[in-house]
Amino acid sequence: MFREVAELKVAAGTEQQFEAGVRQAIALFKRARGCHGMRMERSVEEPGSYMLFVEWETVDDHMVHFRESDDFKEWRRLVGGFFSAPPRVFHTTSAVEGF
Repeated sequence: MFREVAELKVAAGTEQQFEAGVRQAIALFKRARGCHGMRMERSVEEPGSYMLFVEWETVDDHMVHFRESDDFKEWRRLVGGFFSAPPRVFHTTSAVEGF
């Protein structure tokens, strides 16, 4: 299992609209091949800064199957206009677990 981590910065004053777009996009992730769930967190110190976490079975499920799909285009249509900077995206896997 892999986690996509995306740092998303949105323009000031568009946070509510952006979050509404992400809520609409949940269905896109739910039906994506190899997707096991997603969540988004908002920075307390920087209200326009978000972290998106998506659980994928494989990196290819994200980078190939989702990114090359019409659902990815719809994701970008729903939220891309709010970005104030290009998203920073990387993948992680568990290294150490506590409790």
